[in-house]
Amino acid sequence: MSKRFLNGTEWAAMILVGAERLTRNVDRVNALNVFPVPDGDTGTNMNLTMTAGVAELQNKPSEEVGRAAEVLSKGLLMGARGNSGVILSQLFRGFARSISGQGELTVPLFANALQQGVDTAYKAVVKPVEGTILTVAREAARHGLTASRRTTDLKEWMHEVHAKALETLARTQEMLPVLKQVGVVDSGGQGLVYLYEGFLDYLSDGNFAGTAVNDRGHQMSSAAPAVAAVSPSVPAPAVRTMGANTAAQSKITTESIAFPYDMEFFIQRVTTASPFPEQTFRKALERDGDSIILIEDEGIVKVHVHSRRPGDVMNLALTYGEITHIHILNMQEQHRELLAQQPASKPEVTNLHQAEPSISPLVDYALPGVVDLPSITASPESEPNPDVYEMASYGVVAVSVGEGNAELFRSLGVDIVLSGGQSMNPSTEDLLGAITSLSAHHIILLPNNPNIIMAAKQAAELAERPVTVLPTRTLPQGMAAMLAFQESDTESSNIVRMTKAYEQVVTGSVTQAVRDTEMDGVQIKEGHYIGIKDKTIVVSASTPSETCKALLTDLLVSGGEILTILTGDTADAEQTEELEQWLAEQFPNVEVEVHEGGQPLYPYLFAVES
Repeated sequence: MSKRFLNGTEWAAMILVGAERLTRNVDRVNALNVFPVPDGDTGTNMNLTMTAGVAELQNKPSEEVGRAAEVLSKGLLMGARGNSGVILSQLFRGFARSISGQGELTVPLFANALQQGVDTAYKAVVKPVEGTILTVAREAARHGLTASRRTTDLKEWMHEVHAKALETLARTQEMLPVLKQVGVVDSGGQGLVYLYEGFLDYLSDGNFAGTAVNDRGHQMSSAAPAVAAVSPSVPAPAVRTMGANTAAQSKITTESIAFPYDMEFFIQRVTTASPFPEQTFRKALERDGDSIILIEDEGIVKVHVHSRRPGDVMNLALTYGEITHIHILNMQEQHRELLAQQPASKPEVTNLHQAEPSISPLVDYALPGVVDLPSITASPESEPNPDVYEMASYGVVAVSVGEGNAELFRSLGVDIVLSGGQSMNPSTEDLLGAITSLSAHHIILLPNNPNIIMAAKQAAELAERPVTVLPTRTLPQGMAAMLAFQESDTESSNIVRMTKAYEQVVTGSVTQAVRDTEMDGVQIKEGHYIGIKDKTIVVSASTPSETCKALLTDLLVSGGEILTILTGDTADAEQTEELEQWLAEQFPNVEVEVHEGGQPLYPYLFAVES
């Protein structure tokens, strides 16, 4: 039966079937994780993200497809977990914007919405990599635009889109050598294909859950369909399912910083009757600025720009609405500070255990060229604002796993420790809630896991105050950053020092392999222990002791003065003590500290500092 229109209720039912198909295949998607570690959670993150969006969709049903898509987008945005979840939320965010205000969805509208979703997702990723979910989404959307000129039948069109997605998924092995080496396709791309399979299942169910269909293809009942038993006719591919440092700054002159004022603020639009003229505004900023980022959402525009003339930027922004949350740094002044912090005059913080206090002069960011903007500067003679004095200068949020590690972060001055990390990534909403709960002018967010960084940045964009995300990838990196943090120092100095501190940490981890494979020239057997240096597997052995010693030798052979050991919840006390004795014999000049971290899945985490 031909189907040429979907209203909001029908579209929501299609989304539910797609989400259910993904839920049933979570373990299969997780098993495609390239690394043979037990915390491959792409499927889990995509599923939890979709679950949050579907819950919102069910709570706020709408007959208008544009409104239904907007509701889903909001739910996905707040519920996004992990990099795959954030990308998924952006795909549907662009989709929703494309069909805003539409009552029904047709093939041309569907095709354009898929393409706008891809465009939005690509903008959200700093360095897109071919052979991932983005590639699958892009090729499917591109083919969908072509197919939309050949048919108005939604089922026929979706069949072509799904077939192209499946074909591209199989080719991800050729695009990413590591996928071919392991013998799997991209996990995020597979998750997206499962969603599309669900969409096709729904559209292939000719009676749409047994409801009557009128001559335009509309349901006469709003009952949600059951999951169709029809499987797509396209066969699945055969796959295995398993900081800026001082030395560098000294090489440039302060005067060479062409656009010295680093500006960030929000525009609360006076009217939303017409779209925000993003291109016009961007071109105006480009006349005397660079590093421009514009994010517009529901009448609020977040602006970031480096400029020579901050007053002109502010006056330009005022023509579009009210300016809030103004944050301006003088990067020339910041550069002079960095030059003043040479090692001869100020010790560098590189020790995870002994952070020596240092005090830098506060930078005055008052800008004499800005007119008619009293919110930027305040006169010394003016009455103090009690609300301002009730807020702390900084608030720090860190993501951690294991109670011992959480206590370590608290002892280092972290205000809120969110439970998360391996296999339990916090959502954008979780991160945003932590940010909002702190009474502080500026928030520093430490994700401490590569799969949380995108969600952290998304939460920072949604926050109504300045938030700096330091892209720490491991717990030891986050701890090193906190040891370099100083409450009394300026924001710019803190960020530079914390970045330098965490970038100097080399991390090692030990866990058990979940499948047989070969990576980086290392033969790996399921159940054996593997040692990972940063992102590279360097050893695999049958016992944790053998693996730890080989990994530590690799970490320390080229030098290192301090070693921190965080023991996991399965670490053996006697084994840990034996490891300490071995270190004392083999590396007598290395200072060793052991903490009970309590993290799951990884009996040992190591951090080495020079």
